[in-house]
Amino acid sequence: MPPKQRRDSSDEDDFASFSEHDESHYESEEDAPAKAQKTRILEKDSDEEELERFVLGDTANFRENLFKNDALAEIGSDLEPLDEEGEQGAGGNLEELDDAQLFFLDAPVGSSKELVPAPATAKAAAPKDTKNPPAWEDSDDERLTVSLATATQLRKLRISEEEDVVNGLEYTRRLRQQYLRLNPLPDWAKTADERPAKRRRRSSAASDNSEASDLSGSEAGDEPSALPLDKFLRDANSLMGSGAKPTKLRPEVIDIQRSRDMADSHKDEVTALCFHPEYPVLLSSSTSTILYLHHIAPTAHPTPNPLLTSVQVKQVPVRHAEFLGPSGDKIFFAGRRRFIHSWDLPTGQVQKTEKLQGHHLEQRTWERFKLSPCGRWLGMIATTRKGGGAINIVNVNTMQWIAAARLDSRGGIADFQWWKSGNGLTILGKGGQVGEWSMASRRFLAIWNDEGSVGGTVIALGGRNGPKLLGGDRWVAIGSNSGVMNVYNREDLILPSTDDELELKERPEPTRRFEQLTTPVTFLTFSPDGQILAFGSGHKKDALRLAHLPSCTVYRNWPTAQTPLGRITAVAFGSKSDSLAVGNDTGKIRLWEIRS
Repeated sequence: MPPKQRRDSSDEDDFASFSEHDESHYESEEDAPAKAQKTRILEKDSDEEELERFVLGDTANFRENLFKNDALAEIGSDLEPLDEEGEQGAGGNLEELDDAQLFFLDAPVGSSKELVPAPATAKAAAPKDTKNPPAWEDSDDERLTVSLATATQLRKLRISEEEDVVNGLEYTRRLRQQYLRLNPLPDWAKTADERPAKRRRRSSAASDNSEASDLSGSEAGDEPSALPLDKFLRDANSLMGSGAKPTKLRPEVIDIQRSRDMADSHKDEVTALCFHPEYPVLLSSSTSTILYLHHIAPTAHPTPNPLLTSVQVKQVPVRHAEFLGPSGDKIFFAGRRRFIHSWDLPTGQVQKTEKLQGHHLEQRTWERFKLSPCGRWLGMIATTRKGGGAINIVNVNTMQWIAAARLDSRGGIADFQWWKSGNGLTILGKGGQVGEWSMASRRFLAIWNDEGSVGGTVIALGGRNGPKLLGGDRWVAIGSNSGVMNVYNREDLILPSTDDELELKERPEPTRRFEQLTTPVTFLTFSPDGQILAFGSGHKKDALRLAHLPSCTVYRNWPTAQTPLGRITAVAFGSKSDSLAVGNDTGKIRLWEIRS
């Protein structure tokens, strides 16, 4: 048997103390306050008080630690001290404080860098624009700090290597300055004070007259009328080009780029294209009885090359249309009819001229007409007569017949061109004869023959600084039925003579003979500066070539096999020789930009 355990007096004392402690948990709630009074409250020592202040803080050190920051110190200086109850005095109303005093930007811990002020020269270089102030300013930009040395992309904005932190205003200014260095301000974005003053082209009296003409045009009677374009034509600032100097083109290779086509296309083949002599406006006509005026602006939004206006004359298939030079305020157009129409752009009125008094029998159609560059005369090919043909010349202002130029050529007259001065014509007969007819003497000055011609088709004059006795044109180009095109220098046509009379070689040698075409030449067009000659044939698809003058070489890089030309029916150059318009038999008009 195991031995009996023995309980001594010490175990009994521990049991008794445990029993007393255990019984204390079962005391009633009424005896708790009495028991608490018996408990002794110990006072806090210095170590405990210091630990309490470190963890929880106290009212004495709160304001001192709170305003250690410079930005908050400014706020604390404006506030009154708290009273004994911890409330602010009457003078510390937060509603009367500015926003800048209530908020601050906390700097990184341990940052001892100060803001670097902008140099005086930089501040003076960017004065405030009092005329055009910014629409919105952020007041926080002055308190914002940006480090220029930390980010690699921002180091280029520093003025010196030691510079690091700048404020938001200076950072914005340097960003704008860096952007303008890489992207200079374009001319159109400059203010009116930076642009040179432009001379007004029209006076207020002219505008008053135009308003009166608009009113009279709206009261037109039987003839159709279009919208007045006087306001459009007066707005020279928006239409005139930049006025750049003409570029000298190089031979053999031309820099030409496709531009945006016309959004509106004719329903039938394009019969005529003509640029305005002053503004970027293109006139186009077709046998669908409609004339279009387009503003040449490839970058216009939302529609490139927008339509300005149009006019339609029913039952008149337009075969030819032209601007009346040199101002271009009037357009003449005609079809295969016994009458011609004139469209006055300032008023929008369209007038009709029905008969040519005394010559209406031989003038059965007015479609083959051409206007003189001076704007005084209108010439048109009359009906072919046996043994030759004639050109009737009409005064544009009165529409009265004044003269007739008759050339004896087998088959009649093929084509003619006015001199640059408007004082004469160069007439091409179908047999190859070429006549120089003067308006002053009303007779032929000389007649010469196109070398190797088997039937003339078209003729064109162009270039500058030519003989003044022949109108000032330097070049004359003649196309034939065989596809051969000859170019002559008009200075080489003149024979040396001691007399005052002009004598030309009867059979001159051409400066250059072009044999690129195999079908009859149907169009010849010189650029206004005389550096490019466009020639081609409408009998074959994509039959167009460009020749450089005075080298008389054909450009080999354009057009290419992928150039969308079609069967060409009309070609025109811009007034500044920087654009080319081509119309085809499907009614499409395509544009190209000539750069160099």
